[in-house]
Amino acid sequence: MIGLLRRFLRPYSRSLVIVVLLLLVQAMANLFLPTLNADIINKGVVTGDIGYIWRIGGIMLAVTVALGVTAVIAVYFSARTAMGFGRDVRAALFAKVQQFSLYEVNTFGTPSLITRNTNDVQQVQMLVLMGLTMMVLAPITAIGGVIMALRLNVELSAMLLVVIPLMAIVIGVLMARAIPLFRSMQVKIDRINDVLRENLTGIRVIRAFVRTRDEEQRFAVANADLTDTSLRVARLFAIMLPALMLIMNGSSVAVIWFGGHLVDDGSMQIGDLTAFLQYLIQILFSVMMAVMLFVMVPRAAASSERID
Repeated sequence: MIGLLRRFLRPYSRSLVIVVLLLLVQAMANLFLPTLNADIINKGVVTGDIGYIWRIGGIMLAVTVALGVTAVIAVYFSARTAMGFGRDVRAALFAKVQQFSLYEVNTFGTPSLITRNTNDVQQVQMLVLMGLTMMVLAPITAIGGVIMALRLNVELSAMLLVVIPLMAIVIGVLMARAIPLFRSMQVKIDRINDVLRENLTGIRVIRAFVRTRDEEQRFAVANADLTDTSLRVARLFAIMLPALMLIMNGSSVAVIWFGGHLVDDGSMQIGDLTAFLQYLIQILFSVMMAVMLFVMVPRAAASSERID
């Protein structure tokens, strides 16, 4: 898959640089907002300085507007790059198949070639789109969030040593079971296309020999097989999201519990506790964004193998 991406994304290197820079600005703005919020609480709300609240609030509003503008521009360039990538891969596939001999066409099978030029390309194309919007933003936000959390309170940051590995274990176990299922789904999509194409091209013969019920049964078997695999994948990810949300919410409760004791003994300010909680959520949300991307990686990897 890396070779395929490197080859067909090379013409869009300028757009990729623009997207990375915009996402870097977006991540820095996201990390800056909790600090401003903490300053409002510590230096404005606690002391009753209304003017300070207005000034910092105005800065937060300006940062938010800049954040929104950069996000829109980044998604625009990401979408153009991903769609251009899909167009180029489909064109290259079509040109390659046009050079095939009849033996090669029969070796791959017409339904499989159709799937490779449509569904398989779409899987890799969506990975490029999601990767440009999440793959860059998630690690920058996560690393920056860890640094900012350590700056606020090292003792409370020790929770990250438990939470992040726990999320990684949950994700790793589910991915190990999902990858083989994603690969088999593409083969079963080929089978659906095969049965449907035979039904459409041979409809007169099927009706002439009264084979309609037999063909319906063939399609039902192939359809049920694909449905069963899809349901198994869906059940895996139905377990994943609640498990990750449980970890995230449990971590928030633990931060408030232990942070409350630190605020009570005067070793931490209430604004810093609020900012730390926001950084924790950003870190864990970045991990969840990475999970959403990893959901697509196995299927896209299987599709890229078929394209290659």
